[in-house]
Amino acid sequence: MSWPKTNGWATPFSLLFLWASYMSTTSQAEDIVALEHLSSLQPSKASLVYFRRDTSPSAEMFLEQLEKSTEALRDYGISVLKVNCHSGKASGYCRDDSSVGKAYLFRGHMLLRELPTDALFSVDAIVANVLFALLFNEVKYIATLADLQKLENSLKGHWDLVFAYVQAVGTAEHRALMEAAFVYDSLKFALTTEVMVLRSIRSGEPDVPSSKLFFCHCKVATDLDQPCRRTLMGHPMTTLNIHKFLKLMGEPLVAEATEDPEKVSTTHLHLGLPLIFILTHEETFQADKGIAEFVAWQLLGKAGVLLLSRSSVSLDVLLPRYNVALKTPEEGAPVKYLVLKDMDEIIALVENGKQSEPTQEREEEEEEEEEEEEEDGENYEQEIQDDEVVESVVRDRKRELPLEHIQTLTEDSFAPALAKTNSTAVLFYASWEAVSLVVIQSYAEVAARLQGTPEITLARVNCWDWPDLCKQQNVTQFPTIKMYVEAGRWLVYSGMWGVEAMLSFIELSRTSCPVKLTTPEEVEDYLRVKTSVSVLGLFDSSMSEAREAFVGAGRVLSGYVTTGIYDEEDAEILSHKYKAPLPALLVARPEARTVIHLSKLSVQDMVEVIRRALLETFPEITVGNLPEYFQLEKPLLLLFSDGALGESHEGEMRRLATEERREEFVPCSMNLKNTPAGRGILKAYFGSSVPPLPLLLWINLHSGGQVFAFPPDQSVSEANILAWIKKLKSGQEVPSTVLSGDEWKPRLPAYDFLSMMEPSLPEFTIYSRGSVGTYQKEEEEEGGPRGMASAGAAREDPTEDSIVSELEKDQPTGGDLRGTAPRLAAREKQAKRHAEL
Repeated sequence: MSWPKTNGWATPFSLLFLWASYMSTTSQAEDIVALEHLSSLQPSKASLVYFRRDTSPSAEMFLEQLEKSTEALRDYGISVLKVNCHSGKASGYCRDDSSVGKAYLFRGHMLLRELPTDALFSVDAIVANVLFALLFNEVKYIATLADLQKLENSLKGHWDLVFAYVQAVGTAEHRALMEAAFVYDSLKFALTTEVMVLRSIRSGEPDVPSSKLFFCHCKVATDLDQPCRRTLMGHPMTTLNIHKFLKLMGEPLVAEATEDPEKVSTTHLHLGLPLIFILTHEETFQADKGIAEFVAWQLLGKAGVLLLSRSSVSLDVLLPRYNVALKTPEEGAPVKYLVLKDMDEIIALVENGKQSEPTQEREEEEEEEEEEEEEDGENYEQEIQDDEVVESVVRDRKRELPLEHIQTLTEDSFAPALAKTNSTAVLFYASWEAVSLVVIQSYAEVAARLQGTPEITLARVNCWDWPDLCKQQNVTQFPTIKMYVEAGRWLVYSGMWGVEAMLSFIELSRTSCPVKLTTPEEVEDYLRVKTSVSVLGLFDSSMSEAREAFVGAGRVLSGYVTTGIYDEEDAEILSHKYKAPLPALLVARPEARTVIHLSKLSVQDMVEVIRRALLETFPEITVGNLPEYFQLEKPLLLLFSDGALGESHEGEMRRLATEERREEFVPCSMNLKNTPAGRGILKAYFGSSVPPLPLLLWINLHSGGQVFAFPPDQSVSEANILAWIKKLKSGQEVPSTVLSGDEWKPRLPAYDFLSMMEPSLPEFTIYSRGSVGTYQKEEEEEGGPRGMASAGAAREDPTEDSIVSELEKDQPTGGDLRGTAPRLAAREKQAKRHAEL
């Protein structure tokens, strides 16, 4: 029987595609050996068929690539079949010599295209050419610029066009385009390999340009004379990049935000692109919308642009001059509010990653605006204060301080006052210095707490008025607290400026350390502590070096911990009793006692050992004690909670806090009700999406700055935590955030008061009546004040802040004028919002 032929080929087949449907579920091309029942094929099913006649090297190479492409084509519902012409009943394709070096693409039993195998040289080429053949009517080939313009005109008002230049058919870029065309049926696609077409729509291309993809916005171009606006994809032509790009092109050009920018989340952020917010008022909405649309066209595919109405969200904290906000995709990054002068600066902010430098003209305009504000009577309380300490002084300047319990000392009264009691605490301060004014508020609270304790006296010395006295007492910085005890001994306070810390120092300083203990009964009474921590040094009579080092350490730590020493002949008996090999330290707490064997015998080493021993095994981190644990330079295993820890969580964390593990990390907790600053820490780590509490974090501040969050789906148990720590140390866990490696320096340099004064005067200069009058006269002759307020000028000021006036109320009168220096926090207006800093 002979088959009728069409175009030289036999039309019917016998079971050519018997296993076509089966082939779509396998990962290799199937060998077909029988020919029957063409009618059993699915009419809409596409199949790529190769009739294998020879075994040449080129054929073998093609078959290898064909096998590799089977799975990729299967994703698009295309089967790959091989017909072995040497087995079974041969097809007409096997008998015709023209089938050598060709593969055939069928839809059902209909032949669509003959594909030369030398054009199918790779998986990319096979997939690209097969999809191109299947989408021949959907994906247009552009040969000239006129072809492109004609296609765009036909699509205007109806469709958008994706147009690509590829270097050659069958490349990876060609495949990526065809895969996108196969998926996106809401867009039209076209391509070209002609360099001249590319150069006609984009100038400056090199002799051998790389592949390019454009999105032609024809749907919004209803006027035939209006060309379709084209947006270039700025990334390499890969399937993923094309998908991201087309997803961005489908987003609204400009959106309107109705909530806080911190809460706004769009496709742009998910794809790693920033958001630009144009801040607008109701009366300028249309003009701002035009600006936003212009910026959005320029930044299309690079950033999202939104209009943000000030009236729709709570933006009262913003200065009126802010007009743009920037939100970056980095997790936890705060929204930045900016003042930009034109649209070019907005575009440069995204494209160059920085704000344009302000021009001299703009700086002069800002200075003029600030001067106008000052002329309008704007007081310094409404300005932005960049120093939080100064801000607190300004805020509390009308607060009455109970200074009646603090004795004011002068050069004449200083020595007699110290001679009256064995325990006198003295605050040395400067009445014009902001930190001093804040500390004296806490100092006044300490004095109130100690009221009724006659054996302790609290006093103060204003070093601005009595510089020679402060110099004699070796005071080199403000503020300074010294505790004067018996026999001329004094201690310098170096702790936090909180009430509790200062109170503890003053009370502990009354005890001479170390306390000499002479009997085992005294030792037991000493160790039987109820509220504080005590340290006992055990030595025998031969350990003079260790004993002297401990005595020196006790003196250094006076005011911070109570130390006792026992060095009698029966020290060995106590050593056995407390299981403490000599020389040893016993650290006694209300809940437990700890034994430490001493191997290093210098005073410095002894101080360090005692300080480490005083640290809690499972501390609650606060603002006050964080420095103590931070200086250990170990990772923090920190459990955040919104209240007291439950018994289960606390128990598991305490089981982790063994002495061996505390050598590797610091198990600790933070109660956000006791330390509200912890909420700011969590916001810095996680932004607005803070995980629910309790939350366990591994914070590596000293090595890399990584912050890891314990998996929320696991229970907080010792075993789970240790397994998690092991994984993150081995690099199997991804950090939630990475802290900046920048040094923690002050945001601004300190004031150089001497350089701000004219003329340059010796520090702590005291003016007599005569000298002040002479200085005033010189100022008047020169046309006004020259920097330092005179006594007369100071007294003419009708306003006097309560804090400062209280400090001066009890000052003695005499020939010298005291307390007339400028008050930084109390009276002096900070010009230009501290711009000079």
